Amino acid sequence: MDRSDWWTTLDASSAAALAETWIPVGLPGFAGDAKHRWKALMDDRFGADGWRLAHVVRGRVVSFDVAIHEYEEAYRRFLRDRPALVRFLVETCGNVYDDRVENVYDADYRQPHTVQNHYQDISVRRVIAELVDDPAWPDVTDTAAGEAHLVDLVDLGTGAVHRVPRARGFRGGSLLQIREPTSPGYVLNPAVVPVHDPTLITTIPGRTEWYHAEGCGHLSVEAFWQTSKVVEVRYDRFLALGDARPDPLAGL
Repeated sequence: MDRSDWWTTLDASSAAALAETWIPVGLPGFAGDAKHRWKALMDDRFGADGWRLAHVVRGRVVSFDVAIHEYEEAYRRFLRDRPALVRFLVETCGNVYDDRVENVYDADYRQPHTVQNHYQDISVRRVIAELVDDPAWPDVTDTAAGEAHLVDLVDLGTGAVHRVPRARGFRGGSLLQIREPTSPGYVLNPAVVPVHDPTLITTIPGRTEWYHAEGCGHLSVEAFWQTSKVVEVRYDRFLALGDARPDPLAGL
């Protein structure tokens, strides 16, 4: 018995305990359109049930669902602090999207079907929908929304007309893309929106990704999301890597 196989000599109870233990093995950073490649690589290396993405939030490793709540809260604070921006959104726009118009059909932050994840548009739609029910926001009124209420909206960035669902609370005739600095909705880019809680601010020394050069940089909600993200692996699957353990995320 040595470092290469010690766990294989354990009794069933001890082995099961290791299989139920998860550890963070690295910070993968921004995935973008590589998310399906990442998944295929990690599934092959650890098994589909042997790895997951998680986040470190206030000193604890937490689930995606806990972390995305913080992401959405940053948008909630940002928009509530900017009534003029809210007024622009509800008067001018009928919906918002990130990398492709089809984003308007997604209401869930979990998106196994998409080329890349998009969260900012969902956060904006959710916050505006909340304001419909808040009497402190009389400018935000209810609208017929959803796939049963398709409307023609003009993309502010391209001039193209798209027949898509109207988002609740949005009564305008335009479609707003929230993406790079040249997109009309850059004001809502996650690099522009600051993270709402200073305990969520972190950095990774030596790593520079796109959001560091835009908006709030390392103080943004995008920086929080990307720098808090970790790959967690079942400890038995990690041990089974053998000599590859020092670089468990190789190839990402």
